Amino acid sequence: MKKNQSRIINTVFYFLLISMSLQAQIDGSNLWFAQSQLHSHNHSLQPKSLVVTDMDGKLTLASNELLNGLNQLFQTSIKQKSRVSKGSVWLSLTNNSEVIQFIDPQELKALGEDGFIIKYIDEKKSVLITGNNQKAVLYGVFHYLRLLQTVAIDKDSLNITEIPKYKVRILNHWDNLDGSVERGYAGRSIWKWDELPTKVSPRYKKYARANASIGINGTVLNNVNANPHILTTEYLKKVMVIASELRPYGIQVYLSVNFASPAVLGGLDDANPKKEEVKDWWKNKVKEIYELIPDFGGFLVKANSEGQPGPMDYGCTHADGANMLADALKPYGGIVMWRAFVYNPKGWDRAKQAYEEFLPLDEQFRDNVMIQVKNGPVDFQPREPLSPMFGAMKETQVMPELQITQEYLGFSDHLVYLGTLYQEFLQSDTYAKGKGSTVAKVTDGSIYNHPVSGIAGVANIGEDNNWCGHHFAQANWYVFGRLAWNPDADVKTIAEEWVRQTLTQKDKVVSSIVEVMMNSREATVNYMTPLGLHHLMGWDHHYGPEPWCVVEGARPDWLPTYYHKADSIGIGFDRSSTGSNAVKQYFEPLRSEFDNIATCPEEYLLWFHHVPWNHKMENGQTLWNQLCLKYQEGVDEVKKSQEVWSKMKTYIDEQQFKEVQEKIAIQLKEAIWWKDACILYFQTFSKQPFPEGVEEPVHKLEELKKLKFDLKHHN
Repeated sequence: MKKNQSRIINTVFYFLLISMSLQAQIDGSNLWFAQSQLHSHNHSLQPKSLVVTDMDGKLTLASNELLNGLNQLFQTSIKQKSRVSKGSVWLSLTNNSEVIQFIDPQELKALGEDGFIIKYIDEKKSVLITGNNQKAVLYGVFHYLRLLQTVAIDKDSLNITEIPKYKVRILNHWDNLDGSVERGYAGRSIWKWDELPTKVSPRYKKYARANASIGINGTVLNNVNANPHILTTEYLKKVMVIASELRPYGIQVYLSVNFASPAVLGGLDDANPKKEEVKDWWKNKVKEIYELIPDFGGFLVKANSEGQPGPMDYGCTHADGANMLADALKPYGGIVMWRAFVYNPKGWDRAKQAYEEFLPLDEQFRDNVMIQVKNGPVDFQPREPLSPMFGAMKETQVMPELQITQEYLGFSDHLVYLGTLYQEFLQSDTYAKGKGSTVAKVTDGSIYNHPVSGIAGVANIGEDNNWCGHHFAQANWYVFGRLAWNPDADVKTIAEEWVRQTLTQKDKVVSSIVEVMMNSREATVNYMTPLGLHHLMGWDHHYGPEPWCVVEGARPDWLPTYYHKADSIGIGFDRSSTGSNAVKQYFEPLRSEFDNIATCPEEYLLWFHHVPWNHKMENGQTLWNQLCLKYQEGVDEVKKSQEVWSKMKTYIDEQQFKEVQEKIAIQLKEAIWWKDACILYFQTFSKQPFPEGVEEPVHKLEELKKLKFDLKHHN
């Protein structure tokens, strides 16, 4: 009787789990944990028991994640036992004497803080997951569960060692203390400052779990345009509560700080980094932070950029400012991430300014300072060449900053899988140490052996049910984490992982959706800014096309005309050796390749050259014809994705299908808007007809110029 009752309870329990999983899938709130379905090949891998070698309870979280995950995937109730036997999955730290019998101690030592091993132990007929600490074992657990869901596993050849390439793998939230999110398109901030520290949102742990599952180990809670009050004792106590919620999942908390804080909060005359009283203020503030949050990660700083205060206000350098903060943090193991997003309105070419400002300081930064550099030299455009800062700063650790939120890519309305952008950037060759000196290798420690390495992603997370405003925008958070762990990973494989864990396990459906994802970023480049065009978006809000934009009294480098420079002769920004000479900042052979209009890659042509309308392209088309055809190509690709998605209805949850379908309809409408606006406007300069194959614009140019965008609709 008891056995029957137990079976009935178990059956009801697992039907309930399946029901909960499907319910979570509807609104996207369960992210890539939504499916909880095995890969079709892996049903034979059901464990007979779970064994946890854990005398101190350090692996409780990892073992709970593994047990719950296995129970859901195999729809059973796996027993936990004290001894390893045939068919066990075995969790242990590496300091266990039994583990050392099966794995070389040097191999275990090489794992470092975050690395893990998943190995089939033939002598035990069991699978071992081990690491040097509980965080590493947790990473191993999530990886094993991911493998069960996404690839066919042969347990007899299971022998995986994973060590992250970047030490600091971090999200940057641009969240404000009032709950708003700068460049956030998924609702208000998940950090409830008005409720903290007494009320704790359950979303904090869900956020931590999601990040840990993809290897992210840090988060900057607040906007780089920082409010000084984040450093008051009142707010630090709120930060302490968030840190305590994230800590079990291995997530360290960091803060963006306002450089003027000693004057604003401390009543000092100024924030001159060379004054002893300013240094003392920061030292005392850092001491207070670490007393509350012992594992605090450090500071992110935006200084002397877009009106933010900084050391240059006092005749000091970026190095003076960064080093003052680094010295305060050093005794506690903290780091400074100093952003290189700097430019002034007087510069002839904004793309050159970060290099010119930072390269002379290369040998002056402390070893716990990282210079955080956006992937391109302007600002998160749909496509940019790599920033010349990568590889050029040899004595200072440079930290890539990537966008996850889609500031210039249609916000949360457009399906744009950024994995291809990240891969293109990370695998770009800087030639800093000869061929093969990719961005990944010059920043992850492979070439320049600095004490710390890191990579940052500007988060797309808000309080919307699906976290990111668009179901597919979750994939950009996911792929960022996976590439932060291993920048050489294949982004198509990662896209497939995400689809299988989030949407469906049906092979043909998976491949169709992955194809849409893989083509989506190139499509967006084409219908927005093809052939190296950039910065054509609307004023201030950065949504929609305004290549004609003129704002009286505005800085030239905030206007599209500064960048496209269209005239009766041609179009494009001349950065060649006869123009702004931005090409000089690159290593050879890139310098010569970009400098020559005949050898410059066509995807960057209008970035580096002002090109005549009748210039002959590689395919024999004129520049004008090719430009128009690229815009059309982008629109056509969105139409194709719409057709593919319409066939997914019977395979995808109904609400999820409908919400994505509605977003793609918006994207298609706006892709046509982009195409029409740009080719109609540029036609006023080229004076040429549209080539065959380009659909007649459905809009009139004067109508488009009157169109006003309601930003409130997107926040």
